[in-house]
Amino acid sequence: MSVTAPLGFRAAGIAAGIKSGGARDLALVVNDGPSRAAAGVFTANRVKAAPVLWSQQVLSGGRLRAVMLNSGGANACTGPEGFQDTHATAEKVAEVLEDSAGEVAVCSTGLIGERLPMDALLSGVETASTQLSRDGGLAAADAIRTTDTVSKISFRRGSGYMVGGMAKGAGMLAPALATMLCVITTDADLTSEELDATLRKATAKTFDRLDTDGCMSTNDTVLLLASGASGVKPDLAEFEQKVLEVCADLARQLLVDAEGASKAIAIEVVGADSEADAVKVGRAVSRSNLLKCAIHGEDPNWGRVLAAIGTTDAVFEPDRLNVAINGIWICRGGAVGDDRSKVDMRPRDVTITIDLSAGPHTATVHTTDLTAEYVHENSAYSS
Repeated sequence: MSVTAPLGFRAAGIAAGIKSGGARDLALVVNDGPSRAAAGVFTANRVKAAPVLWSQQVLSGGRLRAVMLNSGGANACTGPEGFQDTHATAEKVAEVLEDSAGEVAVCSTGLIGERLPMDALLSGVETASTQLSRDGGLAAADAIRTTDTVSKISFRRGSGYMVGGMAKGAGMLAPALATMLCVITTDADLTSEELDATLRKATAKTFDRLDTDGCMSTNDTVLLLASGASGVKPDLAEFEQKVLEVCADLARQLLVDAEGASKAIAIEVVGADSEADAVKVGRAVSRSNLLKCAIHGEDPNWGRVLAAIGTTDAVFEPDRLNVAINGIWICRGGAVGDDRSKVDMRPRDVTITIDLSAGPHTATVHTTDLTAEYVHENSAYSS
């Protein structure tokens, strides 16, 4: 029950030979309509991969017939030839579907700076097109994995319609969009403008608040496609909630599968002067390597939290800051609070609550601890 949970979608995931070792590495998702409305959100990195540039151009029309995704190569920083490869990929998908390349999005993930093996990829598109089915969602989700240890899928049922999704991501998880590829589908009947507004709201609250290592990718892409096959024009508030739930579920799966992580850390900022301040403080704390190491060592070191807060321009008074870890307020009024020995640091999930005592706004940013395993994984191969 992934991207093919909603009516009107078929998918396939195959081994095209892009990766060594014979693992699945190419996915194809097709919207059979009757609607082709779509929207996308992409990386904020100024260095954008060729597939991002292509897909942004395609989405300007608000319609998608298909999405081709590959792992095993990012096709980023590959010059004009890399963009030509993306164009050729879209043309091949259009050929096998007897459709237009102008409604084909392309997504890639893997090593930066190397061109894709186009013979294998284009042949793989042909093979994938012969295996498209309503049962192909799980194989498609598997095919987009890189260092992911598991496939990431989610779905929610609305009032007469479905929302389904798949994502990949385990490293370079930082705003904007958490260094990931994500395809979300629905059989509800919506316009591209409605999809765009919904997707931007959902990503702002979920993927954009996932920050495990402070590194932003060149390839981040989140797509939302609507087939309209249910014939249901949904209540927009309900639809927005379902898409938000799918995005939150997928973001959580990205978090717990982050490279080398042993702790999933939620940084809850309350009492902020604005939501922007709350997010700013949460991100600053999430990127403190000293704090991440302390959490890995199961040390409730609130001093490192305050030090990170102090690097921001958020509104607060230092002597009014309060910090709790796993429910124990170990810092009160910017100084020592409850006995830190009361904090149970053994669970995988750790919650750091920061009260800025400056206003009514809140936000939560998610991160992970910093481990020797993370360093090993990111030093043992070129990425």
